[in-house]
Amino acid sequence: MLRAGVMEGGQVRRPVAATPQGGVVSPLMANVYLHRLDRAWDVRRHGVLVRYADDAVVMCATREQAEAALGQLKVLLAELGLEPKAAKTRIVHLQVGGGGVDFLGFHHRWVTSRPRGGRRPIAFLARWPSDRAVQHARDRIRELTERRTTLRPVKVIVEDVNAFLRGWAAYFRFGNSAHRFDQISSYARMRIGGFIAKKHRRSRKFGWSVVAHAASDSLGLVALHGTVVAPRPFRDRRGRPNAGGERRR
Repeated sequence: MLRAGVMEGGQVRRPVAATPQGGVVSPLMANVYLHRLDRAWDVRRHGVLVRYADDAVVMCATREQAEAALGQLKVLLAELGLEPKAAKTRIVHLQVGGGGVDFLGFHHRWVTSRPRGGRRPIAFLARWPSDRAVQHARDRIRELTERRTTLRPVKVIVEDVNAFLRGWAAYFRFGNSAHRFDQISSYARMRIGGFIAKKHRRSRKFGWSVVAHAASDSLGLVALHGTVVAPRPFRDRRGRPNAGGERRR
């Protein structure tokens, strides 16, 4: 794999260092190289290190521990000839009304639940697709429905959009993603409506009305509403649902 080379501008280039970005061997090589970091990390002194390939988060109990952890992380990486990326490295205090942190496509933020039925609100760590993940979804849907595709049948375009939406939603459905899912669903319907308008050289209003009213199932476009699984503390999300099934929003 390391000798396979990469295609750039129609030409095959065979670099003698590093691995192709996005290649399947890259995460494996990252884990092999960063295994020393995992082995040397002291959880009691510097908090819990959670790492996926070259992306990592350290969970600490205090600000002092977080600062010590950051210093130790820099030392250990320097021993490997690496350094943390300054633009992505920061200390975040998770608290209600405070900032959050992005990790593996999710935005994590400490929030409080809405009081219901006289119950007191509960503080918990919520997660939903990050702004960057939402923008990626919008970019991909726009790419699949842009003007150059108008010669293709509407059914094929909807199938392509559905394939992307299913994969995207399957990853982000575990969390508090309902609002973001509604945004992406609305954007997909709008883009399909715009595609129909361009294809038939009609107004956008015509295209949107076809998606919203003329077709009983929105031309077969998948609906993301109701697919989110609410997280439950201390439970493996891959475990079996109870007799009543998982809570959904």
